[in-house]
Amino acid sequence: MTENYLIIGGEGFLGRWIVDLLLRRGDKNISTFDKEQRYFDQEVIHYVGDICNYQDVTNAISKTNVTTVIHTASPPHDGIPTEVYWKVNVEGTKNVIDSCIANGVKKLIFTSSSSVIYDGVHELINADETTPYPEKAMDAYNETKTEGEKLVKSANGKNGLLTVSIRPCGIFGPNDRQLIPGAIKVMEYGQSKFQIGDNYNLVDWTYVENAAHAHLLASDKLTADSQIAGEVFIITNGTPIPFWDLIRFIWAQFNHFPSRIIKFSKFTGFIFASLAEFASYFSGKESGFTRFRVKFTTNNRYFDITKAKRLLGYEPIVDLEEGIKRACASLMKSK
Repeated sequence: MTENYLIIGGEGFLGRWIVDLLLRRGDKNISTFDKEQRYFDQEVIHYVGDICNYQDVTNAISKTNVTTVIHTASPPHDGIPTEVYWKVNVEGTKNVIDSCIANGVKKLIFTSSSSVIYDGVHELINADETTPYPEKAMDAYNETKTEGEKLVKSANGKNGLLTVSIRPCGIFGPNDRQLIPGAIKVMEYGQSKFQIGDNYNLVDWTYVENAAHAHLLASDKLTADSQIAGEVFIITNGTPIPFWDLIRFIWAQFNHFPSRIIKFSKFTGFIFASLAEFASYFSGKESGFTRFRVKFTTNNRYFDITKAKRLLGYEPIVDLEEGIKRACASLMKSK
């Protein structure tokens, strides 16, 4: 059966790569749904709308008889008001689910996050899909991603709809707005000589093309008699690395090598971050140094992706080193 794809958030960072992979392999029936159109002028159908508006979503799904929805839309993970996360990640996801069920969509692939099982306090060491949700989510982003994931799982089987949730970890790549720009900002601010923590903690990352690849594997394998319907899958590059080793490798792409390293404990980092956030609150300027970033840089946070390999046939198609080189090269070209 020919699939008709709708990529919700298809003009965004991950969604754009999913569309690109579909085009590369020769799929023709592709549409995107997003707040604005930026890419793929001739190759795909574009619907401009708001995921929080049920009618906008239904219009996009019904007009092209969509059979597969891949829902990647989400606010970025930091600095967004809590109510926006609830509106998009929960209410918006419910609109997508309800519209899929009402319109007889066969497949829904949802972009979740590996951090739904991370509370920012307890370390994740070789964690997998059996790891339970924490008692308290680390932040509003992960709390709402958890709620969205639960909604998607509970929708599996309704009116023939089959669902899968993909939990990528630390997506980065060309045009990402977090890892590479964050590392460059530290370098440009002259802060690269500082290190928070002992750098013994391992962290997983996912090159964006690998995350997109995993979504398409899930879509291709999602059938009524498959083992993946209603399941969640953690996706990474499969190569955990000490946090500061990766950051320094990014800096090296720009020929920046700190001459000396001044180390601060995690506790000291929290104090400085709290002061920076306090000053930011009164100045009205976003702080580049937050308690979230201290947690992110000092905890072990790596995963076992055996389930994705076994049931999806997932293997990274771009390794970590090559992914960093491509992301940095793209940034250099854009300047």
